[in-house]
Amino acid sequence: MADENRPQIYLVTPPAFELGSFPAILGRMLDAHEIACIRLALATRDEDTIGRAADACREIAHARDVALVIDSHLQLVERHGLDGVHLGDGARSVRAARKALGPDAVVGAFCGGSRHDGMNAGEAGADYVSLGPIGESTLGTGARAPFELFEWWSQMIEVPVVAEGALSLDLIREFAPVTDFFAIGEEVWGAEDPVAEMGRLIAAMG
Repeated sequence: MADENRPQIYLVTPPAFELGSFPAILGRMLDAHEIACIRLALATRDEDTIGRAADACREIAHARDVALVIDSHLQLVERHGLDGVHLGDGARSVRAARKALGPDAVVGAFCGGSRHDGMNAGEAGADYVSLGPIGESTLGTGARAPFELFEWWSQMIEVPVVAEGALSLDLIREFAPVTDFFAIGEEVWGAEDPVAEMGRLIAAMG
């Protein structure tokens, strides 16, 4: 069983992957580690490619009772039986997404390093707020979300917070006490053995 006080893992897919091989790797990851949620985050705008990837990932995730949300593509959530959407524009689309998807869907919002956007997203109905990057990354504006923001959030705000962007073992150790989730993607998919690399990152949480 996972430590109740330890952050949960929010797994982000690679920006591109082969449908012939990635679902099996994803299945191994979910079987080896306790994953709270998966974000399908493809770089392509091709709807057919995204749809086929969504169907393949949904089958793997739902067989293991893991939620699957899609990055930005609100209109594909219901069409492909997904659990919700991850919005990249702070609080701006949260209310509309909640209205479109209903009360049971997962609606998350990436708010960079903005306390103001994060609070607005929570008030608009977001289930979680993602802040980052916490490491050196081009995510969002590239400006790092400071430890103090997470520390304040964990003490003052009930909406769960996700830390993401260029995670390292040291950053995971540092931020583990002040975040509810770590969004992990590129940190593991580039490794020779992504499942083993995920184990190293989880171990760093303490």
